[in-house]
Amino acid sequence: MDFRLTDDQKALRTGVRELLEGRFGREALRAAVEGAGLDRGLWRELGAAGFFALRLPEAEGGVGLGLPEAVLVFEEAGRVLLPGPLIATHLAAGAVEGAAEGEAVVTAVDGALVEWLDAADVVLGDATGAVPVRSVDPLTPVHRLPGRGGAGGTGSVAALLTAAEQLGSAGRTTEAAVSYARTREQFGQAIGAFQAVKHLCAEMLVRTEVARAAVYGAAVTGDPVEIAGAKLLADEAAVACARDCLQVHGGMGFTWEADVHLHLKRAWVRAERGPAKARAEEAEAAAL
Repeated sequence: MDFRLTDDQKALRTGVRELLEGRFGREALRAAVEGAGLDRGLWRELGAAGFFALRLPEAEGGVGLGLPEAVLVFEEAGRVLLPGPLIATHLAAGAVEGAAEGEAVVTAVDGALVEWLDAADVVLGDATGAVPVRSVDPLTPVHRLPGRGGAGGTGSVAALLTAAEQLGSAGRTTEAAVSYARTREQFGQAIGAFQAVKHLCAEMLVRTEVARAAVYGAAVTGDPVEIAGAKLLADEAAVACARDCLQVHGGMGFTWEADVHLHLKRAWVRAERGPAKARAEEAEAAAL
């Protein structure tokens, strides 16, 4: 079987990357970090570009594509740390008025947590009594529902799209580490020449590509067990690659001004979405 991307899929990925790089560059990212809130103008642009209506049938005003294409799009969103309840709004397209066009911001209750509650026009699930809590990720405001467990009941599609975001983040931190290792000099040469740094970067690449194979494969089959496995691998890749990227950057990587810590914090938050890790591991073990 040929699992290489088609020309149309490559064009879709390129188009989304160019849109996000042009509309959500570093200045916009840092503005969001400083508490600028959800950019409604960008949200509508995403809607106009078909981000939310990607899998909605053409007869219903959507783009008419499938899960593999959605994974490519959400991978690009993960690369740039695009904020907002992207997945909930995407899943609500066609069911909630204005979601497909980006006119409505939709969030959903996931276990005991609700992301972006204050910014949402529509909340899927009962969020009565939710209280704001301090989020480790400055780009993801969170509310908690007292008395509920932390494990969410997110469906397979949401889990797969979260895995795609994690994959995008892992790819971005791997690229950042390699780029820094090529330019940062110590003892008269680029730090990338040192074996320990080479090993870190190589391990990051392997971790990312293994996760990529799992996420892309699960997007083709749509199998819940394969999606659970892809989420586990993508979570591990996103968190571990962000940690290793911090290590490659050394002391400057831990500063607020650097963007590396934002990838690590977002990876931690995404890893808590959906079914607990232990439940996913049990599903994998049972299938094996």
